[in-house]
Amino acid sequence: ATAYYLARNHGLRRVAVLEKGWLGGGNTGRNTTVVRSNYFYPESVALYDLALRLYEGLSRALNFNIMLSQRGMLIAAHSPMQMEICNRIANAMQLNGVDGEVLGADEALARVPLLNQGPGARYRCHGGVWQGRAGIARHDAVAWAYARAASDLGVDIIEACAVEDLILEGGRCVGVETAEGPVRADAVGLAAAGATPGLAAKVGVRLPIHTYALQAFVSEPVKPCLDTVLLSLGTGTYVSQSDKGELVFGGALDRVPTHGQRGNLGVQEGVIAGLVEMCPAFGQLRLLRQWAGVVDVVPDSSPVIGPSGVAQLYLNCGWGTGGFKAIPAGGWLLAHLMATGGHHPISAPFDLDRFTRGRLIDEAAGSGIAH
Repeated sequence: ATAYYLARNHGLRRVAVLEKGWLGGGNTGRNTTVVRSNYFYPESVALYDLALRLYEGLSRALNFNIMLSQRGMLIAAHSPMQMEICNRIANAMQLNGVDGEVLGADEALARVPLLNQGPGARYRCHGGVWQGRAGIARHDAVAWAYARAASDLGVDIIEACAVEDLILEGGRCVGVETAEGPVRADAVGLAAAGATPGLAAKVGVRLPIHTYALQAFVSEPVKPCLDTVLLSLGTGTYVSQSDKGELVFGGALDRVPTHGQRGNLGVQEGVIAGLVEMCPAFGQLRLLRQWAGVVDVVPDSSPVIGPSGVAQLYLNCGWGTGGFKAIPAGGWLLAHLMATGGHHPISAPFDLDRFTRGRLIDEAAGSGIAH
């Protein structure tokens, strides 16, 4: 995305994308594909709604169907206290110019009739927050669309080319050492998710990032039964139904730091228990597959976008669970930084210096679950 916007927005065609593995082989292809902008703070809403607006026109702009389905998202509340939180979220969204609506219990159940309202329900639905523009998109298609469009503009995309070191001359980053040899550049953008701290440390930059596994699950396909994205505040489980009929769902982070991309039975049990409590009808389904993505989390659960402290080296990291939904904005803003050397107004609050200034943007509950 960064390479595409460097070429399209700034006319810079001598751009190389260096990928250790293959295109879409990292978190881009290992997530649950939700796109939304139902965040709390103005800075976060500006960032994620830029991404959502770009997503809304992306298929046409890139001439590639990313299969965007704006089916809406319901954050379901299960107590009066959670409804208070939902009211605050919806008010903040509306004040920030984003579509957000508070639903009562009957309205929420009309949108998601499968929600558990039985006499033995542990988490009865009291209502929730609705964002109608939220939805899902095809993760692989987003990566391929940006890659093809960037390539058409003259960008070089080099796969199976691991970056092993950064080249410093006179205190400036002037390129990278790769497994295939050096690549020199006037600006270097580091957007490597969980691998970012290790690479940044090679030039003396310490980043406040910890990496965790975020697990996801897919059920066997069934006929259409869920036409929204659903997140339960009571269980922390979220779910949507893919175009193939599979249920795609997940929950909170595995809080043990790791770089592994494998799931485990403990988290599986907790997430599935939450899904079945939320929608008992899903209890009969068989699990098709399970995997994990590695998420890079900073103390305030908001991304780091900005200069690294080393001249000509720019950072785009710390996205935690928000990376896929922000791909267009992350690329747009990093391209602006690399091309101009300065912040776009939307990226400025996410500069690394916020940790020394104390200007944190604490979005730990931005998706309704701790992350």
